[in-house]
This record gives sequence, structure tokens and C-alpha cells, in this order.
Amino acid sequence: MHHFDYSFLDKGMLPAGLLNVTADIYSLRVMALDRKAKYQDVFTELAEIAKVQSVKSSNEIEGIVTTDERIREIVNGSSAPLNHNEQEIAGYRDALAEIHRGYADLEFRESDILRLHTIMMNMAGYSYAGKYKEFDNDIIEEDKNGRRRVRFHPTSAADTPEEMEQLILAYQEARDNVNVNQLLLIPCVILDFLCIHPFRDGNGRISRLLSLLLLYRNGFDAGKYISFEEQINLRKGNYYDALKKSSAGWHENENDYFAFIMEFLTTLYMCYKELDKRFAVIGNRKVTKQARIEATVLNSLTPISKSDVTKILPDVSPTTIEAVLGQMVKSGSIRKIGSGKGTKYIRN
Repeated sequence: MHHFDYSFLDKGMLPAGLLNVTADIYSLRVMALDRKAKYQDVFTELAEIAKVQSVKSSNEIEGIVTTDERIREIVNGSSAPLNHNEQEIAGYRDALAEIHRGYADLEFRESDILRLHTIMMNMAGYSYAGKYKEFDNDIIEEDKNGRRRVRFHPTSAADTPEEMEQLILAYQEARDNVNVNQLLLIPCVILDFLCIHPFRDGNGRISRLLSLLLLYRNGFDAGKYISFEEQINLRKGNYYDALKKSSAGWHENENDYFAFIMEFLTTLYMCYKELDKRFAVIGNRKVTKQARIEATVLNSLTPISKSDVTKILPDVSPTTIEAVLGQMVKSGSIRKIGSGKGTKYIRN
């Protein structure tokens, strides 16, 4: 059985790269907290957008898809699920809402983990919702030619309850150690959870929900405003490579957590960087939508298109963006490059 021990985080022997990205995250968090205190309405809009993106991306990673329009309708509660995939999507919506509403009262403990799994799987009517797996499960990967192979043998069904108990106790011990940086501890716990693979189905989605829960509880809430799950999906290749590296030798207690820690922190860093981009302001100007559009274009070092601005500021309508870009061209602050769909803008 695996021995859960996070004492290496208390020894100070950590790679410089990890320390650097951790410091950057802390710095960006300070700016985000200051902005949120002043401009709650902007963050409220971003949270509504991120909620839809999170539900879409976390399910998409597992091959559970529907149209963007249906995703929005399901997440916003304006339509009931029409098929099995949509039931799965609605289940993640409900579990995510549970974390957003009650993360302060939830913990990384068995009762809450099983409860989140129940909420997530109930909509689709699974009889094993909220229960650990009863049969052994392997993690299978498929190459480009369609050939399958076992990528990892998780903990056996028989050993799962005990290993989950040991994981939770080890986490609690490290959580209470003031010398352990919680931001480094979280990805270690998530990696171990994934290696146990305690459920028959839904382990990846639950791991992402638990990631948000632990991040929120430790004051890192960028994933509420910039979808953490979407960033994982965008970096899916890197994510799975890091997971593979850090799970090698796990059963023999010889695995190295650092590849997964680095990828996890990079994903969180990208959330904070995206939040910083969406909140670009010039000096102490009032944060209006026009000011954010202007700042986004003027602060770009390379030519930027209307669609680029739309992605950076998803809470601003394309019509508003187009109008502001036209005003900026007319005033001479920016100039157009190209024409038609290839039109881009750059500071004069």
C-alpha cells in the first residue's frame, strides 16, 4: 500500500521554479483581492461566465459534450437535461454550485467527498453515486491508431477505503503544519486521490471539484472568475504528461510529485494572469467596459483582433467592443492592420 507522507514539503528542499511560480501567484492574488473589493460587479459578471466554462470544460475533458447553447441553458437552469450527457453536465453544475455556496463548511473528508460524488452522479441515476468502487478499475489510454493499453493500475477496490482514510489523515496532518505551504500541498493530495481512483466513475471531475474546494478554502479563488477547468482543458496534454510522470512508482512510494505540482500551479497561475488581463486598467481610471477594452488593446505588444478582445473580455458584448475599437481608430490612439476577418489593431 502507498504511504502518504507530505513531510518533504516541510524540509525546504524545493525546486526554484516552484518557488518562483508560487511567489508570482501570491503577488497576483493580492492584486485580484484589491480589485474585487473595489469592483465587485465586474467579478460577479466574470463568475457567471466562468461557471458555464467550468461545467463545459470539466465534462468535455471526459468526452461528455453538448452544444454551447445547451450548456448555457443547463447551467443557468432555464432548461432541464434532455439526454444522458446533459444529465451528467447538470450533475457537475450542481456539485460546483455546492462548492461555490458552501466551501467554507466543506472539508477534504470522507463524508464531504462522498456527498459531492452523490450530487454529481445523482442526476444521471447511477446506483453507485456516493460509494467507493466495488471492482478494481484500470486507467486506459488509447494511441492514435486506436490501440489501448493500461496506463496505470489504481488502488484495488478492497484497499480503497483504507487508502482514502490514510490520504485524508495525512492531508489533515500536513494542513495543520504551519511550515507546509498549502499551495504546494493541494496538488500532492489531488495526485494521490487520482492514483487511488476511488470511484467507479467520475474521478477526474471530482478531482477538479476538490481542487477548487481546497484552493477556495486557502484563499485562492481565481478559479471562480476564470475557469480552472478550462485552463486544464487548454493544457490537457501537459496535464496528462505531468500526471504520468508524478504517478510513476506511486505504489512503491518512489514517485516524484514535483512535475504535477508544477503543472497544477502553472494552471492556477494562468487563471490569475487571465484575470489580470480581463481586468486591465490604465492608472486609477474608473473600470468601465470601455476603459477595459481600451486598456486591453493599448497594453497589447502585438496586433490584436476583435475576437481576441472578446476572448479576453467575455463579459463585454462584441457590439460594444466593435464600437470602442472604431472610436479608438477615429481618435488616432490605435490603427487598423489588415481588413475583413483578418483585421487587427495596434497602438499608434
